[in-house]
Amino acid sequence: MAKLKRKEYEQELEKLQVELNAAARWLQHTGKRLLVVFEGRDTAGKGGAINAIADCLNPRQCHVVALSKPSERELGQWYFQRYVPHLPAAGEIVLFDRSWYNRAGVEKVMGFATPAQVKAFLAQVPVFERQLVDDGILLFKYWLAVDQAEQEARFAERLQDPLKRWKLSPIDIKAREKYAEYGRARDTMFKATHHRWAPWHVVDFNDQKTGRLNLIRHLLDQLPDHHVDPLAIEFPPLAGKPGKERYAGPVKPIKGEY
Repeated sequence: MAKLKRKEYEQELEKLQVELNAAARWLQHTGKRLLVVFEGRDTAGKGGAINAIADCLNPRQCHVVALSKPSERELGQWYFQRYVPHLPAAGEIVLFDRSWYNRAGVEKVMGFATPAQVKAFLAQVPVFERQLVDDGILLFKYWLAVDQAEQEARFAERLQDPLKRWKLSPIDIKAREKYAEYGRARDTMFKATHHRWAPWHVVDFNDQKTGRLNLIRHLLDQLPDHHVDPLAIEFPPLAGKPGKERYAGPVKPIKGEY
């Protein structure tokens, strides 16, 4: 399939974002809770996919969670404890930019977790997620896939682009040598945590634009019929001429450079 042109992509994305807003109204109307976990290869495009969803939604309703390295205190907690406060409340959407599955991926491959810790995690995840689903949370788990050649090209782009340089870490450089090992860890994780109540969905992100569109389309298709009419708002004309900004005190607008 030929790559989508930017204009075509934006047109298709806008259609999906209209549906996302309809789904958000449905969640607020019903009090349902939506939790989406984004996992996948480094450089696959998790951030871009999350932004494509979150950017068109009310930030008071849709929350993006991207946790940093655990603190000393968090290292001494029950492993799932640091994630629980971020779970959605009634009517909310939470998008996890990586999640508790760090333990089955980077922590396992890079040696940040012991084999015993990884084994315990894989045994506990189905129970933990079953509790979430049984409590009514709509849970979806996506794995964003990218081939190593494309991954290498994106790493190189990050190294050269000053606006993307922050995305490249020493861990990423080390991980380049462990592409196959990460794949084996993923397969082990899928085998232990792919269940009817919380299945995994793999999305091809070798082309990020089509990957985003396919992921959002799939997510919307998993939700029940979510049509709720928008709130009717009257918008009468102003009673007089439109006003202009005026400042009576000492504070004035900055001098523009552009």
